[in-house]
Amino acid sequence: MTHHHNHSKEHQQPAAKNQSRIFGIAIFLNLIYVGIEFGYGFITNSTALIADAGHNISDVLGLVLSWSAIILTRKQPSKRYTYGLRSTSILAALANAMLLLVACGAIAWEAMHRFSEPPVIEGLTVSIVAGIGIIINGLSALFLMKDSKGDLNIRSAYLHMAADTAVSLAVVIAGIAMIYTDWYWLDPVMSLIIVIVIVAGTWGLLRDSLHLALNAVPAQVNAIAVDDYLCQLEGVTDIHDLHIWGLSTTENALTVHLVMPNGHPGDAFMDEIILTLKEHYFIHHSTLQIELGTTTHECSLTFTKPAIQQLHRH
Repeated sequence: MTHHHNHSKEHQQPAAKNQSRIFGIAIFLNLIYVGIEFGYGFITNSTALIADAGHNISDVLGLVLSWSAIILTRKQPSKRYTYGLRSTSILAALANAMLLLVACGAIAWEAMHRFSEPPVIEGLTVSIVAGIGIIINGLSALFLMKDSKGDLNIRSAYLHMAADTAVSLAVVIAGIAMIYTDWYWLDPVMSLIIVIVIVAGTWGLLRDSLHLALNAVPAQVNAIAVDDYLCQLEGVTDIHDLHIWGLSTTENALTVHLVMPNGHPGDAFMDEIILTLKEHYFIHHSTLQIELGTTTHECSLTFTKPAIQQLHRH
């Protein structure tokens, strides 16, 4: 059995420090904006501003969760946590999604109560405050955009900021419309639109983070291709106990038993398999066990190739 690690610490540490700095700036800017938005929301009696401020509080908490997860994933493995604390990034993404959905429920409930008697709202003030939100949320989203593609944890924070930018733009438009039309019912309508936008952007995040939390095969890993590659290796007559899961929102792991009647193929051959799994199949931590096939090995967690195919289709 062999276990191979290549952490590339020289590249990971500067990137992590840069991400921490970005999160710190984004949290600071959004805390200032939340205070401004809440204050003017109460002054102007605007549900849309108060709703968006409440949503922004959940975003600040989400940013703090994501930031904390980045710090924790850098902790070295210990005797108790042999993989370190990498999975905290998965928990942060899942918590962010759930936090947003709870906030959406509260916003929708308040907006529905406002339809019967829409209060008079200062559209100009609402538009100015929301305009500030476009700048702050837009900058925060821009900072996070680069690292959001390959990390579900950072993607959750990026989606929050990008959705907030769009929402703030919609509030500006509604505020201007209320100045000229006195259609104050636009305020709760805009609140419900905010809810729809947030839920639409959050659903995929909730699904992906929940899958990772349940040790499902990560979305970027093709389990069928991995199975086929291992089965076609020279000297391998069968494989079993193949398990693939996410260690974090950026790293994946694999364990498998390779049946090789001719015996252990040597370390160089094993290292080549592990390198191929990393470079072509997004498997960063591989554990390979060699068996001669002289006895029957059974595992209650073993699944068949049809099961892999069905999982990949979903």
